[in-house]
Amino acid sequence: MQKKTLLDGKKFQITIKRLCHQLIENHTDFSDTVLIGIQPRGSYFADRVQQELSAILPNSKILKGNLDITFFRDDFRRKDGLSSASSNTINFIIEGKNVILIDDVLWTGRTIRAALDALLAYGRPARVELMVLIDRRFSRHVPIEADYVGQQVDSLDSQLVRVSWNETEGEDRVLLLSEKTK
Repeated sequence: MQKKTLLDGKKFQITIKRLCHQLIENHTDFSDTVLIGIQPRGSYFADRVQQELSAILPNSKILKGNLDITFFRDDFRRKDGLSSASSNTINFIIEGKNVILIDDVLWTGRTIRAALDALLAYGRPARVELMVLIDRRFSRHVPIEADYVGQQVDSLDSQLVRVSWNETEGEDRVLLLSEKTK
C-alpha cells in the first residue's frame, strides 16, 4: 500500500484556521448561522471548527449539532446485517437559519444528499452551505459542490482518502492510500 500525506501537523491546523476565517467573512457573528457535523467523521471536524471560531470570536455563541444520516442513505437497505445509527444532537431550531454542513471528505456526494434529506426533519433552513476538509472533485455521482474546501485532491476511484483525528487516532493527518502496482 502506497501512502501520500496530504495534510498533517501545522498544515492541518492552518487549513482549519483558514476555513474558519472564510466562514467569518461570510457569516460575521454567527447569530443566524449554525454548524452541523455529519456523523461520524464530520462531527470531529465540526468540533474543531467550533473550537477555533469560539477562540477567534469569544463573544459569539457558535451553535453546533451532529446529524446522523444512517436511515437516509440510498444504500441503507443494500448492506448486509444491521446498521447502527448514532444519535442526533441538534438542540436548536434551524428554521430560517444559515446551516453549514460539515464533513471530512466529499467524494461521490451521496452522503451530502442524505444529510440534506435528514436535515429537513429539523426545519427549513434559509440557506445550506457545505464545508469539507478534502474534496475528491472528480468522483461525483450527484451534483454536489462544497462552498468551503480545505484541499482538493485529484484521485482515482481505487484510491482511499483517510482522515485521522487526534481525538480518535492520536494524530491529525490526511493520507491518500493507493495499492502498489507491479
